[in-house]
Amino acid sequence: MNWIKLETEKQLTDIHQKSHDQPILIFKHSTRCSVSRTALDRLERNWNSNEIKDIQPYFLDLIANRNISNLIAEGFDVEHQSPQVILIRNGKSVYDRSHFDIEYKSIREEIGIEGGIK
Repeated sequence: MNWIKLETEKQLTDIHQKSHDQPILIFKHSTRCSVSRTALDRLERNWNSNEIKDIQPYFLDLIANRNISNLIAEGFDVEHQSPQVILIRNGKSVYDRSHFDIEYKSIREEIGIEGGIK
């Protein structure tokens, strides 16, 4: 995956604006958590950039950027989890999953790509 590192408050403003033109995916990762590492590995292993072309994936190291994680929870009205995947459209969270509920197939379905994983 071609992650964009999420490290500043300004990026959250940009995400809010960009989400009106395309879906934005945020993956919140704890570098101290083996479950988070497993969820990240599963997502990256299954991700197919040829299927999902019009989405920008952001990666948040929440140990290094806990303040950004808190702003995501407040600004997009989601409960803080780790690991967590959040899909933003039109400035709002339309999908969020955590732990082993993070699945490529369900993300695909949420953004309107149907069928099995190729």
